[in-house]
Amino acid sequence: RVRSRTGLKDRSRFDTRYFIASANLTAKRAAHAVRGHWLVENALHWTLDVVFNDDQSRLRKGHGALNMAIVRHFALNLVRAVSDKRSIKLRRKRAGWDPKYLAAILGDLRR
Repeated sequence: RVRSRTGLKDRSRFDTRYFIASANLTAKRAAHAVRGHWLVENALHWTLDVVFNDDQSRLRKGHGALNMAIVRHFALNLVRAVSDKRSIKLRRKRAGWDPKYLAAILGDLRR
């Protein structure tokens, strides 16, 4: 059981969350595991939703949803690898507008 307090502007919110684990964890190791879970949620899923509008996808049947998830992860990794000062969202937009910028992200495609 994890109890948390979130400080808001005019009040505090208290939550209790329950986790099930097969391992016998100390409080410190359990906290580390919980934070690791939310790190993935915030770093990957939130980014995919904001940058690629992932939650709005209408793909639900067949292999389309899985295939597009793979394409989105691949594209996100390519955009993240660019070393300029733009946000990930702006990098993606610029890649859609500027073929030279897109080519720089994709790298050398000649065989």
